[in-house]
Amino acid sequence: MQAFERYFLAANRWALILLLAAMSVIIFTNVVMRYTTSNSLEWAEEVSRHMMIWLTFLGAGPVLRYGGHIAVENLQDALPRAGAIAVRAFVAALLFAFFGFMVWYGWLYMQRTMFQLTAVTQIPFAYIYSAMLFGGILLIVHWLLVVRGYVLRREFASDAHFDANASASL
Repeated sequence: MQAFERYFLAANRWALILLLAAMSVIIFTNVVMRYTTSNSLEWAEEVSRHMMIWLTFLGAGPVLRYGGHIAVENLQDALPRAGAIAVRAFVAALLFAFFGFMVWYGWLYMQRTMFQLTAVTQIPFAYIYSAMLFGGILLIVHWLLVVRGYVLRREFASDAHFDANASASL
């Protein structure tokens, strides 16, 4: 299971790195071309916007696993241990339900937009909306890998690449 988790997280990280790098190159190239040649890439804005959508949905899982999303923790801090565990279990169930909702509606959006094309690149909008489906699936997998520690001990994953406590103190 640890090998699966390691490879799963590495694949997710590399997808994010490659998407961000490609988006940066496209935007930089478009800006340089616009100011040096007075021409720009017609598709650059649309493609970079779609890449940003994919980055958002694919990046939500790693942020979740490290506890990097915003949270209000006053209630569980005020409760005894058993009450805090119950609150965290309820929150975990709500998150699973929301991620399932994301997967379901991502699938519905894909089905409904298969024949609608984007303005410039003329690709089906379903490819853009599929980010919601895949992001929801990734959120479920990431959450399954850390939910036990969160519910029982209020701890998230940690490694040398990300420190949620350091980022939360900014």
